[in-house]
Amino acid sequence: MRKRDFIKRAGILGMGAIMSNKIFIEMIDKYADVPAGELARNEDFWLEVRKGYRLNPDIINLENGYYNIIPEQTLERFIRHVRDVNYQGSYYMRTVQFDNKKAMAAKLAAIAGCQADELIITRNTTESLDIIISGYPWKEGDEAVMAEQDYPTMLTMFKQVAKRYGVVNKVVSVPHDPGSDDEIVNLYANAITGKTKLLMICHMINITGHILPVRKICDMAHSRGVEVMVDGAHTFGHIRFTIPELGCDYFGSSLHKWMSVPLGAGLLWVKREHISKIWPLMAPVEDKPDDISRLNHTGTHPVHTDLTVEDAIEFYLMLGPERKEARLRYLQHYWSDRVRVLPHIEMYTPSDPARSCGIATVGVRGMKPAELADILFKKYRIYTAPIDGAGVHGCRITPNVFTTTEELDVLVKALKEIK
Repeated sequence: MRKRDFIKRAGILGMGAIMSNKIFIEMIDKYADVPAGELARNEDFWLEVRKGYRLNPDIINLENGYYNIIPEQTLERFIRHVRDVNYQGSYYMRTVQFDNKKAMAAKLAAIAGCQADELIITRNTTESLDIIISGYPWKEGDEAVMAEQDYPTMLTMFKQVAKRYGVVNKVVSVPHDPGSDDEIVNLYANAITGKTKLLMICHMINITGHILPVRKICDMAHSRGVEVMVDGAHTFGHIRFTIPELGCDYFGSSLHKWMSVPLGAGLLWVKREHISKIWPLMAPVEDKPDDISRLNHTGTHPVHTDLTVEDAIEFYLMLGPERKEARLRYLQHYWSDRVRVLPHIEMYTPSDPARSCGIATVGVRGMKPAELADILFKKYRIYTAPIDGAGVHGCRITPNVFTTTEELDVLVKALKEIK
């Protein structure tokens, strides 16, 4: 089968899957004129969305931040891609896989608002950011700044480059409920010296859901001659933004989280002027200095996951980015505002709605996070993620678009009863 025929056939299969979801599309269209904020509170609409997922009825899944269950229509397309690649075998792998991966990266770039030749599909955020951390042109005595609330695997990679190259790591601690953006910006600014080369920040801190003022931090750092790498694992497909408007130099994310792509896909964006100076994690087959694909060699990998990127994007756009963000923020405040005032409850997520979205972390004073998670699961069938470190001692609550307010009522009831 010729390349163009394969791509055309894949497109036809996609159209068939879309048409089979006609009822879902019609349901979305019925609410086209309803403002996102108003629709966020319409349980009938979201119950219809929920019907597009196959969910375990035995648990209330409030740990969607690790892996977002993908909707059935995306899952069915993924299975088709698996079958089709298996049908084509080595022919596909040796001919069109690379063209198709670039095509999928271009579709990601379109919703990220960036140039396609600055973005690649990786396997996850860890791989994306570790490419930058390990491949940065470090010299002995160079300094890097990060927070103790950053993701552990990235902090570990910084420890490795410290041992390998003599880099000095400076670690700050981000307050849970800051009074202003300046408080956060100054925190990082005070850690910068004339030797600082790279600053790592989270767009949304994974253990608290705290959204940082990324643009302000980047502008400050650039005024001091420091580059900024952003961990966007929990923002891409969660809140609306474009990568260029962040003002950063490097950005990584995991697509299996809020974009609901099957496991095994992430993205890395590198500002064009920096591409040539980063050493690849694995040596490329062909090393063209200004070509970002030089950072993308990982050997043979599950290419059917790459193909499903397009399908996940279609579902995301059909549901509507604004609707999704509004619903996730509404769900978080639906439960967190009701328990934040309780004397035995500790909230680790900012109270300002603009500083968080779907993720929030809650603790019970005097109780270990693992114990809280155990009670929530065994007594109330609520599955969560216990967090115990970096100043956070509670359970992370991450609903998804299929989560109902009735399920969150169970969580509120549990948190009121557990003391």
